[in-house]
Amino acid sequence: HVVTDELDTGPIIAQGVLPVTHAHTAEDMARAGRDVEKTVLARGLTLLLERRVFLDENRAIVFE
Repeated sequence: HVVTDELDTGPIIAQGVLPVTHAHTAEDMARAGRDVEKTVLARGLTLLLERRVFLDENRAIVFE
């Protein structure tokens, strides 16, 4: 998310998802979630630093 005054309400720059099943434990999901967060954070920062994110009111326009 782009930082705003409210938590998690800014335009989304990057996001990731993982498939999970009932076979995953809470620890498995927590570990996988941390891995996805690291990857998505790195991707979002790269996009910002390469100036490939533009804000238009409450939207983020991302050029991949």
